[in-house]
Amino acid sequence: MNDTATSGAETDYSATLFLPETEFPMRAGLPAREPDWLKRWEDMDIYARQRAAGKGKPLFTLHDGPPYANGNIHIGHALNKILKDLVSRSKTMLGYNSAYVPGWDCHGLPIEWKVEEQYRAKGKNKDDVEINEFRNECRSFAQYWVDTQREEFKRLGVVGDWSHPYLTMSFDAEAQIARELMKVAASGQLYRGSKPVMWSVVERTALAEAEIEYQDYESDAIWVKFPIHSANGAFGTGSFEDFGSSYVVIWTTTPWTIPANRAISFSSKISYGLYEVTGAPEGNWASKGEKYVLADKLAEETLGKAKVESFVRLHDVDCSKIVSCNHPLRGLGGGYEFEVPLLDGEHVTDDAGTGFVHTAPSHGLDDFEIWMASGRKLTERGIDTSIPFAVDDAGFYTAAAPGFEGARVIDDTGKKGDANNRVIAALAERNTMLARGRLKHQYPHSWRSKKPIIYRNTPQWFVYMDRPYAAEKIATLKLSSDHPDRVQIKPGDTVRSIALTAIENTKFYPQAGQNRLRSMIADRPDWVLSRQRAWGVPIAVFYNEQTDTILVDEMVNQRIGAAFDEEGADAWFKPGAKERFLGQAVPDPDNWSKVDDILDVWFESGTTHSWVLSNPQKWPDMQFPAGMYLEGSDQHRGWFHSSLLESSATNGYAPYASVLTHGFTLDGEGKKMSKSLGNTTAPQDVIKQFGADILRLWVAQSDYSDDLRIGKEIINSTVDNYRKLRNTIRWLIGNLAHRKAEETVDYRDMPELEQLILSKLKDLDGLVRDAYESYDYKRIVAALSNFMNIDLSAFYFDIRKDALYCDPISSVRRRASLTVLDHVFDALTAWLAPILVFTMEEAWLERHPGADSSVHLREFPKLPEEWTDSKLDEKWEAIREVRKVVTGALEIARREKVIGASLEAAPKVYITDDKLAAAVRGTDMAEISITSDIEIVEGEGPADAFRLDDVRGVAVVFAKAEGQRCARSWRILPEVGTDAEYPDLSLRDAQAMRELKAAGR
Repeated sequence: MNDTATSGAETDYSATLFLPETEFPMRAGLPAREPDWLKRWEDMDIYARQRAAGKGKPLFTLHDGPPYANGNIHIGHALNKILKDLVSRSKTMLGYNSAYVPGWDCHGLPIEWKVEEQYRAKGKNKDDVEINEFRNECRSFAQYWVDTQREEFKRLGVVGDWSHPYLTMSFDAEAQIARELMKVAASGQLYRGSKPVMWSVVERTALAEAEIEYQDYESDAIWVKFPIHSANGAFGTGSFEDFGSSYVVIWTTTPWTIPANRAISFSSKISYGLYEVTGAPEGNWASKGEKYVLADKLAEETLGKAKVESFVRLHDVDCSKIVSCNHPLRGLGGGYEFEVPLLDGEHVTDDAGTGFVHTAPSHGLDDFEIWMASGRKLTERGIDTSIPFAVDDAGFYTAAAPGFEGARVIDDTGKKGDANNRVIAALAERNTMLARGRLKHQYPHSWRSKKPIIYRNTPQWFVYMDRPYAAEKIATLKLSSDHPDRVQIKPGDTVRSIALTAIENTKFYPQAGQNRLRSMIADRPDWVLSRQRAWGVPIAVFYNEQTDTILVDEMVNQRIGAAFDEEGADAWFKPGAKERFLGQAVPDPDNWSKVDDILDVWFESGTTHSWVLSNPQKWPDMQFPAGMYLEGSDQHRGWFHSSLLESSATNGYAPYASVLTHGFTLDGEGKKMSKSLGNTTAPQDVIKQFGADILRLWVAQSDYSDDLRIGKEIINSTVDNYRKLRNTIRWLIGNLAHRKAEETVDYRDMPELEQLILSKLKDLDGLVRDAYESYDYKRIVAALSNFMNIDLSAFYFDIRKDALYCDPISSVRRRASLTVLDHVFDALTAWLAPILVFTMEEAWLERHPGADSSVHLREFPKLPEEWTDSKLDEKWEAIREVRKVVTGALEIARREKVIGASLEAAPKVYITDDKLAAAVRGTDMAEISITSDIEIVEGEGPADAFRLDDVRGVAVVFAKAEGQRCARSWRILPEVGTDAEYPDLSLRDAQAMRELKAAGR
């Protein structure tokens, strides 16, 4: 049956057909229509309606990781927020009360920078502005971008509590962040220490690991000779003097750290030898007769770098018996006359360098750790174990680097200063240079300024990773907690041990995320909490430097918390704040300092569980711990990480039950997006041209566990897939315009074909539910696309067009088909609603209009178990195999213009396969194949019959249909002309006309 009427002298029966009727447009017009749906949802307060409908249902909380309020959203933001919306919406439709509270990270350096830029443009100096005035400008800047991003996120179709988001800069949030810090302090896990931290000279602040990215960088590499000062038996039976002038050689890519050198590290697991230069160019730094202690594995390479022409290995060396060396800068300004001891370190390898590690405890964490671990033994030897502060916050050498004061490591633009060259020149003058070169490698940079950082020793505030909790300290946590029953820390636990146990109890999507987070927690140093900035929550504690004591006083803490609740963290910086908060808590207030360092923003966002998930007055449908945290893969070192540490330190377990990780967005060729390359895809541009549903479909059909590509071709492919899905929905709506509820056919009374479709629908029900529960959205899109495009459009719709358009009103077949279409429509619009939020709302309202109607107030329909029929599925798979061969034969006839349409054919089908023959027996294969007639022969067909290689046992011989063409259905049948009243129609169509006439149509 064709959808168009006949022409010529034949009667036009087109008005008597049940053709699809719908105002649901073929062209979606999403960019223009989507804002209307957003307005409708806002007017009806769809989020509140969902919460009301969710009362009494199991809670599922997806806690929103806060984006930074600093600029328009990019495609990565869109990916993240759409994924979160998929989770929240699907959980709601699975029968959970799944609230979603969006949030923003509002403090920190990037906002400070922007405000400082505005100051500079106006000729103002930040240092001349009162701190709270500056903080207020930062607050206004952040609020502007919160409001901007909120509208951009809503435009993506994300539903949530947009009227009541959480902001880290809101007064109640700042108060709770401070209270969480106070808990850590009271538990004994907060301490003030001096150790090397990653430091941004450009930004003048300490940085956390989460704020670091690694970029290609070219470093100066040097090999330095440390003259051996004392060696008791290091060279076996020969005395040290027997071997003359000997050196331990180190290799470093940070020449500027040599003035801070205090030791050399070696490994007792490495084989070392004493090597003598027997040939070298005149004037070479490595001269004939000099002897070097080197790792055997690295000796040849090292001497090659030193341009040594020939050498000989003299002896094994026991480095544990090399007591000390002289500093290579000895004699410069009298500041380097101390001994340089050798220390056995686990971190030393012979993979590169010389087998020795230059150890500057103020500029490297491994260096610091081995120096501190060796402190007692060094002190017993009379060695000064103090750690020099050789470089200041601006990257200049201090007086602790004699001979170099005023030289600079890195300048304000992130470029190398003159420190390296000054040090190299000084080493060369003292004949302690062996070689130099350059090395291109991955070097840490600030992910904000994109400039290289340094390690420098500064006083900072830390959280212990490995200090065991004491029972009395755990009690303070319970006393300060709103939920003391939640504190599950036991005496002897450490923050690290708690966090590692929590990781084992957390479910990860994908599973690889567990290993990644575990390795980061297992290897990380103590958590650096302090930042030397202005915009954020202060480390709101008082510190006594004389006694190295943090004040833990409940009344003081209450006063601070209450003030922050009323005035925000600005209260800490107001005149008289120290006296206001201390009150009469201590007898010697002059000995107590108010700490003005700012908290690491990762600690801030890491505390959000404590004031978003546990605030029933403000957000009643949230729960702690959250069901899920969902962010990009970089958050294993960011929000996943800091939230886990903060909750471990204050509660004793993770703030989440599961963690879902997505990849980064790349261009269509798999390259990193860059404005300079012009290969970025802005979500605003995609929405403007195609609509947000296209972005949502791209997210849902992609493998988010890996990096996602997006570009012109990928968008166009997504648009094509969307168009097919939309046309299927449109066809359903158009045909359902003729459905009447009272004409519903019971499943048991339906033809097999209808039962087959319902069986497939029931199978899909299980797949879709399972995929939504496991967050496998690509499986849903693939399964539904396959079902809609192949099972429905190319098979079921194609077959049933004739019955739906032409069958009599009384036809059970037609009514059964309409019943099936209704079930299919209900299921598909629900299953696709979390993905195509706008399109499914439009489709649903086309069939179920009303001010209170919305597809997003539904749950996934519960489909009857009786629809499952695996035997029926198996039988019809066989029928479809036979149909495929028939279709192939007809396609050849059509291509050769023997026929114009399949209804002109009446092929003869030969079947030798018993299973296929049994399947088609009793089946109207002419209806299934959309031919006017068909003959099935159980036997072998002629040699020249049409066959398909992948369907064995079926052969088709083409034949034209005999008889006249029905003027209404276009089927060619011998019976046309036998009905006296309608001589130009088949008997079925004649009966349809009589019923229509009787019904007054």
